[in-house]
Amino acid sequence: MVYFKNIILLFLLAALSFSCKPDHRSEPDISDININIVSENLDQELFACKSVTEVQNFLNKHSHLQKYYFTEAPVESPQLAGYLFSVLQNPDFQSFRGELDSLIGDRKAGIVDSLSNAFKRIKHYYPAFQAPKVEFIVTGFTGSDLYISDSLIIIGLDYFGGPEARYRPDVFDYQLRRYQKAYIVPSIVFFLSNKYNRTDPGDPTLLGDMIGYGKGYEFVKFMLPHTPDSFIIGYSEADLKKTYNSQQNIWGYFIASKLLYEKNVLQKRKFIEERPFTTEIGEKVPGAIARWVGWRIVGMFMDKNPEVSIVELMEIDNASRILQESGYSGQPDEVE
Repeated sequence: MVYFKNIILLFLLAALSFSCKPDHRSEPDISDININIVSENLDQELFACKSVTEVQNFLNKHSHLQKYYFTEAPVESPQLAGYLFSVLQNPDFQSFRGELDSLIGDRKAGIVDSLSNAFKRIKHYYPAFQAPKVEFIVTGFTGSDLYISDSLIIIGLDYFGGPEARYRPDVFDYQLRRYQKAYIVPSIVFFLSNKYNRTDPGDPTLLGDMIGYGKGYEFVKFMLPHTPDSFIIGYSEADLKKTYNSQQNIWGYFIASKLLYEKNVLQKRKFIEERPFTTEIGEKVPGAIARWVGWRIVGMFMDKNPEVSIVELMEIDNASRILQESGYSGQPDEVE
């Protein structure tokens, strides 16, 4: 199963009309759960550096950055301090950093508090969970967008300025949508779901990948219940609506092409990886469509089995069982 490398808003009325499924999730009582997220604004410390030596001292003090965050920097480790200092001295970049502060806004209210609410729910279902430390940094795209582990999250804020930012990350246009502040927390929670998402290593089928992704997205939906589906899966609202309305044709293509039990890696990539659209089915079908279908199957499985908890769902490693018990065959939700 392939995940993001690096890798809130209330429901919009439009999202409710074509969300992946009716929301039958009950709100857990998290009032007695205490989560203390330690967060640090490393960019403030970095921007206070007045020389290459001070930048090197910063890197020495935070030695984990070179080990985890700057793994794909455009220069080798010995030249990193000098490169970063040159970035810091660039007037355009200094202006961009000020612009980011305005676009990102209050980091605690907009990001840390949202993570805290999600972490409280995770701890409710998984009592052993410990909140990772959160570090913010801005480096002119020298580091990654996100680094996520059980103990540490590093957020490269320069990646998430959104469409109004002067500079955007160097990615394909169809990937730019999720490089906005609203996608940060869902992306982190999706990655954290990997720890709890049990899959069958002996199942190399596309269906196995689909259900794995679907369980991950369902995990995010449980931990961030008021987050629109578009921020979880990365589709636009328009794409979600078109996909929902076209799902019978999409499912029909999967069945006719015998894709569910496809094991060929190159063939699977056409439907599981990000692309502008899925050319094999049609230009109106977004890329990574197998992920969306997998989420649809998992959602219907949960609707059909309301006694199954999110913890129990994440433990199920039999993709065929989830498909069979979901009853999914490309149909939309029943109108209640």
